[in-house]
Amino acid sequence: MTAVAAPVGTRAEGVVRTLGLGPLALESGQVLPAASLAYETWGELAPDASNAVLVLHALTGDTHAAAGRVGPEAPEQTRLAASRPGWWEGLIGPGRAIDTDRYFVVCPNMLGGCDGSTGPCSPGPDGRIWGSRFPRASLRDAVAAEALLADALGIDRWHLVVGGSLGGCRAAEWAVSFPERVRACAVVAAGPAATAEQIAWGHAQALAIRQDPEFRDGDYPLGAGPVRGLELARRIAHITYRSPAELDRRFGRRGQEGTEEDRAVHGRGRYRVESYLDHQGRQLARRFDANAYLGLTEALLGHDLGRGRGGLRAGLARTTCRWTVAAVDSDRLFHPEQSELLAASLPRPVRVRRIASTRGHDGFLTETQQLGRILTETVL
Repeated sequence: MTAVAAPVGTRAEGVVRTLGLGPLALESGQVLPAASLAYETWGELAPDASNAVLVLHALTGDTHAAAGRVGPEAPEQTRLAASRPGWWEGLIGPGRAIDTDRYFVVCPNMLGGCDGSTGPCSPGPDGRIWGSRFPRASLRDAVAAEALLADALGIDRWHLVVGGSLGGCRAAEWAVSFPERVRACAVVAAGPAATAEQIAWGHAQALAIRQDPEFRDGDYPLGAGPVRGLELARRIAHITYRSPAELDRRFGRRGQEGTEEDRAVHGRGRYRVESYLDHQGRQLARRFDANAYLGLTEALLGHDLGRGRGGLRAGLARTTCRWTVAAVDSDRLFHPEQSELLAASLPRPVRVRRIASTRGHDGFLTETQQLGRILTETVL
């Protein structure tokens, strides 16, 4: 394995690094000939590596979970990138629940993604972009790749593995796949397996992308591709990320003040909630790859802790870690009942901790004070 680190001093936090994994065998039977993972770290690893925390992102997340600190000798661009707020900013950092003055925090980009790890927009062995040729990579494949990252960092056992949504599914998979390497596992806004409803939502999003004429069967040029299809997929997904109460409170039936052109296109103009969804779609399409979106969605829909293990309880029976299971009370993507099923199926069932939020599924990202208290009380 080959690790590539930015030349920014001995303690460089929030800076993207890349680890070459070499050939990686996948569940499908295919082999990625030269896989790599992008990751960021915060804090310092203890001499006995006992303080390592693995943070796992959601579907369209990345390695930058929190702002970092780098030395003054670092290039300005590196310092600016490291210091920008991350997607779990209120949870990770000095003095916060996951205290980077105490813990060594690692956040990898998931295998199959598009933020530095090997995925469909990476070069294949022939130098051409993988595109439609990229093999299917499951959550178990992603966890296996992350285990190689842990090996390279000298981490035999994680003090805590934590994630929300897709990251929560990966955290649970870590506890089942590598029970001896997880001291504590925190699963937030996630369940033990994808449900029929989630598969249905994912199907609609995938069709939105694949039916865009610019998709070209997955072999579109980089920087182009099915932008409209990806935007539509994000609109569909974002509805499931938010609660009806929040959408009503923020937007109601109010209209968006638009241009003459906008009124001509839409006839009646636009409701504010439509403008909001349009904005979310554009934002994602600017930074994310459509094939990666499809692949990560497929990995999420294939999530099932009991698959090939004799069922859910038998799969969880192999775990030895402490568990925290938390649900957002207004979540309509990963309903709290799914958290209850996971918690009740553990070898030692635990009480599901509730995060109170009107924001729906995305409450696992926004209610960091509540989540921080839960983690502090249970596993930190």
